[in-house]
Amino acid sequence: MSEALPTTLDAWLARLEAAHPVGIDLGLERVAEVARRMGLLARPLAGRVITVAGTNGKGSTVAMLEALARAHGLTTATYTSPHLVRYNERLRLDGEEADDAALMAGFEAVEQARLAGEPISLTYFEVGTLGAQWAISRRPPDLAILEVGLGGRLDAVNIIDPDVAVVTTVAQDHAAFLGTDLEQIGREKAGIMRAGRPAVLGSHTLPASVRETAAKLGAPVHALGEAFTREGEAEGWCWRGVGSDPRGSGSDPAAFLSDLPDPGLPLDNAATALQALSLADVTLEVDACRQALASVRLPGRMQWWGQWCLDVGHNPHAASYLAKRLQARPCRGRTLALLAMLGDKDADGVIAALAPVIDGWVPASLAGERARSADELAERLTARGESVMHRATSPGEAVEWLVTQLGEEDRVLVCGSFLTVGEVLPRLASVAGSVQTDTDQSSREVAP
Repeated sequence: MSEALPTTLDAWLARLEAAHPVGIDLGLERVAEVARRMGLLARPLAGRVITVAGTNGKGSTVAMLEALARAHGLTTATYTSPHLVRYNERLRLDGEEADDAALMAGFEAVEQARLAGEPISLTYFEVGTLGAQWAISRRPPDLAILEVGLGGRLDAVNIIDPDVAVVTTVAQDHAAFLGTDLEQIGREKAGIMRAGRPAVLGSHTLPASVRETAAKLGAPVHALGEAFTREGEAEGWCWRGVGSDPRGSGSDPAAFLSDLPDPGLPLDNAATALQALSLADVTLEVDACRQALASVRLPGRMQWWGQWCLDVGHNPHAASYLAKRLQARPCRGRTLALLAMLGDKDADGVIAALAPVIDGWVPASLAGERARSADELAERLTARGESVMHRATSPGEAVEWLVTQLGEEDRVLVCGSFLTVGEVLPRLASVAGSVQTDTDQSSREVAP
C-alpha cells in the first residue's frame, strides 16, 4: 500500500525536508529526468523566460522585472528562493503569492512523476522548483521570471532554457559548494546562458569567465556600462539601453528613459531589469516603467520599519552595500546592529564591512545544524575591538532586548541571513506593535 500523501502545506514541507539524505545536491540528471516524466521539457514554460543568477542582487532584480512586466500588461509567474516568512512567497502568479492548494498540487505531481518508474530521490529545493514549474505550466504566462537558488549551471532552475539570462554580481558565498575561486564561480553562474540568446551582465566587475562562457556559447552579451547604462544616483535617474529586438541580437536603435523614480533598491539592478525585459521583446514605455519602479516592494531589502532597517545581506559584498546606504543617510543617534548568521558564511568579512557605520552590536544565535552561536559572533566582534551590547539566544529575543534600549534617534540594522530577517519581521509587529511599517519605498533608507 502506498504511503498517504500529506494534506497540509506544512506537512508537505516537513516531508520534503526529511526525504533526501542531503539538503543541497547539485546536479541536473535526477531533476531533469523527473521533469521529463512530468512533461515540463516538452513545451515552453511561458511566452518568454528570464533566468536570473548572481551572488547578490537577484531578488531585487526579479522583483523589478515582475513589477515592470506587470506595468506593461504582461501576465507573469515568478519563482524565487529562499522565503522570509511563508513558503508561499517563493511562487507568485500574476503578482500574488500562490495558495497552499496550488503548491501542494505541484508537490503531488512531482511525487507521482518521481515514482513513475525507477524511484528518484529529490531534495527539498528540487521538489519545490519542479512543483513551481508545474504550477506555472498549468497556465503559461507571458513571462516567467526564475531566480537561481545556488550557482547556476547545476541548479535545478537551469533545466528550463531561458530566452534571456541575467548575471547580477559574482562574489564569494556558499564556499562549501561553489569554492572560493571567483573565475570558477563566474563560470557556474554563467551556466544559465544559452547559445544565441542574449545574456545581460549587471555588474561592472564580473570575472572574465562570465564573458568567456558567453563567447563559447555564442550568447550575445549586453553589459552594464556598455550596451546599457544608467545616469544619476537617485530620483530622476536615466537609462539608456538596447531596444526590444525579436532576434535578440541587439541591432535595434538605443532606447532611452528619463526621469525615473528611485525604487529604493540598487539602481544597477533596476537598469539590468530594464535591459533584460527589453531583450525579452517588450517595448519599454516610460510611464509604465515609472509606475513600476515607484511601486515595487521587496521585503527584507533595505526595508525600513520605523527605527528598524531589515536586510537579508549575508556576505561581505552585500554588507558593503548596506554600509554605503546607511552612511549616506546618517542619523542623530546610534546605529546598532542585530547580527545573526549561519556557520558557513564569512562573518569576519561582514563585520569588517559594517563596522565603520555601527556603534554597537547585538549578536544572536540561529537554530539548526548550520547555525552560528551568538557567543562565536561576539568573540569575533570583541577581537576587532567592537562593542558587544548583548548576546541574544535568538533574533526574536534580540528584538525584545533592543526595544528596551533604543532611544528615539537610534536605529537598528537587522541582517546576516534570510532566517534572521524572517524571524524578526513578525516579531516586530508584536513586540514593537506601535511602530508601523514604512510603505513608502522612496523613504525606506531615510533614517528615522
